[in-house]
Amino acid sequence: MFASDRVLALDVGAFSLKMAEFVGLKSGGIQLVKFAIGTLEYGDEGESDRLTYIVTTIRELMREQGIKPGPVVMSVSGQSVFSRFVKLPPVDSDKVYKIILYEAQQNVPFPMEEVVWDYQLIGGGEGELDVMLAAIKAEIIENLTDSVTAGGLDPDLVDVAPTALYNAVRYNYEEIEGCTLIVDIGARSTDLIFLEDGHICIRCIPVAGNAITQQIMREFKLSFEDAEEMKRAHAYVAFGGAYEGPPSEVADRVSKSVRTVMTRMHAEINRSINFYRSQQGGSAPKTILLTGGTSVIPYTDTFLRDKLKVPVDYLNPFRNVAVSEEISAEEIAHHVHLLGEVVGLGLRRVLSCPIELNLLPPKIRARKALRKKVPYFAASAVGLVLLLGIWSGFLYKMGTLARQNLEGVRGRVEELGRVEAQLIEAEHNLRSVREKVDFLLDLGDKRTRWLEILDGIHAVIPDGMWLVALVPHVENAGDSTSGGEKHEVIRRIEITGRAYLDKVRRGEPIREFRDRLRASPFFTDETDIMWQPSPGPEDYVRQFKIVLVLQEPFEP
Repeated sequence: MFASDRVLALDVGAFSLKMAEFVGLKSGGIQLVKFAIGTLEYGDEGESDRLTYIVTTIRELMREQGIKPGPVVMSVSGQSVFSRFVKLPPVDSDKVYKIILYEAQQNVPFPMEEVVWDYQLIGGGEGELDVMLAAIKAEIIENLTDSVTAGGLDPDLVDVAPTALYNAVRYNYEEIEGCTLIVDIGARSTDLIFLEDGHICIRCIPVAGNAITQQIMREFKLSFEDAEEMKRAHAYVAFGGAYEGPPSEVADRVSKSVRTVMTRMHAEINRSINFYRSQQGGSAPKTILLTGGTSVIPYTDTFLRDKLKVPVDYLNPFRNVAVSEEISAEEIAHHVHLLGEVVGLGLRRVLSCPIELNLLPPKIRARKALRKKVPYFAASAVGLVLLLGIWSGFLYKMGTLARQNLEGVRGRVEELGRVEAQLIEAEHNLRSVREKVDFLLDLGDKRTRWLEILDGIHAVIPDGMWLVALVPHVENAGDSTSGGEKHEVIRRIEITGRAYLDKVRRGEPIREFRDRLRASPFFTDETDIMWQPSPGPEDYVRQFKIVLVLQEPFEP
């Protein structure tokens, strides 16, 4: 816990921020004393615009609710985190980390030095260990934590939203039996969290609130903002079949648009359930708990209950969590579907939770470690000042009492001269260190080129495809015959991908993907498919390799 019993929690979603302040109870639980919810209404400038809105929104929420700055437990959306569940064979405890590191290197689709990652041992049967791996691009989490710091908070722990929600459910639903499915419907994505006998499986599907807004945009030919406003005013899930529609034609068309998207979501949920049962050895869900901002669209629970033939209820993260009397029951009831993650984050500070991931960037960990040593440095400095004061007094007294010690004083002056020379040398070393720091900052600028290229690839990749490897090819550049200096550049990049056969039945989508890459500003028409084997009868994915030829080669 923190030095006090005050706990701040912050959940950073795609389009909203949820902030809560808890206090620890003597019983070991927590009590909610304040909470605030803000919308991130950023424009078209992308991630930099979003980070700016995060800073201003945090400051506004703290000012409105009177929340003081301090250490904060925060979470990032599951969509921005790469998670994978692997099984380990029985091994000695001193070898577990090495094997987990090897599995992380095999499964995480980025170089390990470019990500912040953590793992959780979940346990298993017959001597096996189930391990959850979580990784996020270092640049993404560093930008996010820097924004939270600029907003006035001190990130102390970074969790993942689905695991925070899992911890909240485990704490509030102790009597849960069999398989339970949590459906967290957000703005950009829907997190599916399977709970069964202490085990967990997380799937993220790209069908959520924004998909409904986009369907309304197409139906009514509106802007995103106007379609969002129409969704908030008229949205509900149409009953389908021979039901009489509402008197309002607008509401009727909106409800049918909502049902269209919900039908897609139902198909994705069914696909995830089948994956969980076939690949993870799980059971069919006996109960579904709904949560998330989009889950409150009227009749969402009825629709899923009718389609999945499973009892559906809304998640209540306050069954075992106290709420201050200063917060009205109506206010909590109105926002309860948005507060599951912050409850799970608050529990991380007072209890031992089933899953305890921490994606805090290394630079913040180092800064906190240094901060803990500051009192010792201060005490040493005070002692040094006192010592110097006593020594100076002694020299002064000795100088006034005995001129015969002049030679000793001169020796002291020479010693101080040597100290000055050491200080000059130290200053020279400091300049050298600063030059190295400037060099490293220049390297950081080169990394942005990789991010632009990766964004360009992901912007054109069709639905149902994903990349499993990206290998740059380094070549020599420069004309040796004319005396030009040779240097290495990256001109070609080889990517390896996979595609679900139910999404990509033939090779045409892969050729379309190649054509989109050729049309992008990053690659030339020489970009081509180099390997595309026919899938076997037992395969469920199609494999391919494409060599990307860069428009503008750059140095590694």
